[in-house]
Amino acid sequence: MDLFDSLKNKIDGKNFTIVFPEGNEPRILRAALRLHNESVLKPILIGNKDEIAKVASEYSADLKDITIIDPETYADFDAMVESFVERRKGKNTKEQAEKMLKDNNYFGTMLVYMGKADGMVSGSVHSTGDTVRPALQIVKTAPGSSRISGSFIMQKGDERYMFGDCAININPNAQELAEIAVQTAKTAKLFDIDPKVAMLSFSTKGSAKSDEVTKVAEATEIAHKLAPEIELDGELQFDASFVPSVGAQKAPDSKVAGHANVFIFPELQSGNIGYKIAQRFGGFEAIGPILQGLNKPISDLSRGCNEEDVYKTAILTAALAL
Repeated sequence: MDLFDSLKNKIDGKNFTIVFPEGNEPRILRAALRLHNESVLKPILIGNKDEIAKVASEYSADLKDITIIDPETYADFDAMVESFVERRKGKNTKEQAEKMLKDNNYFGTMLVYMGKADGMVSGSVHSTGDTVRPALQIVKTAPGSSRISGSFIMQKGDERYMFGDCAININPNAQELAEIAVQTAKTAKLFDIDPKVAMLSFSTKGSAKSDEVTKVAEATEIAHKLAPEIELDGELQFDASFVPSVGAQKAPDSKVAGHANVFIFPELQSGNIGYKIAQRFGGFEAIGPILQGLNKPISDLSRGCNEEDVYKTAILTAALAL
């Protein structure tokens, strides 16, 4: 079964609600209408109702059953401000909170935190920082996670893999890299991938020596302690992790080498480059980034996304709420 058919089956009947802070963006609006018309989930559009209606009229879209919330006129805004100030524990005054919550991303994140929505999708016109910052300040990291990370599902035909971290952590240390590996393996399970995790490097089992290689080897050891039940190995070069004949030659005692389906990059630079090469040269669909390690599901779109990306990311986000 296609990944998204499977996910739609899983969330069917749950009536999940997903917030879209960029309510007047055409790609967001069209995807939200599609999700609503197919009864996949309930979208909430954030923004000025007249502006959103104007964009909708260009596509002859009927918004009568779509929930639209304008922070400027929100009836429970005072209660939201109080909740935000309490959550921030003195880091922001009431006056600052009132100003911050007029920002659609902060407003949408608070709807998720207060239980008025199950998740949020943003980033089509905002930077990753604009989406992640409110999430870290309000929703915060889940127990056992010291940070968040961003993974991608890479899909082509019957092939499906996870790449991480390709979006958030610039140069994680060994402990952080181990957490990223465990987070990505858990995400893989949610999306019907039985994780076999490769900790990637330019070295396989000591074939090269450097601080960068040592970091990956140490991260592998830490990850084994954090989640001994996960099949995980490193350090492995990509060909050793993916090609059975190369894995058998370079790491003959490894259960992962040659069979990996979850790939953990040693730092953001290689992760970001790697997923885009697979996407553009390999013809893989890159779905994500999926933000991992948060208390509640919040997803960050690429500013180059299209309507289909928004549609699928919303389904993924709802599935993360299961």
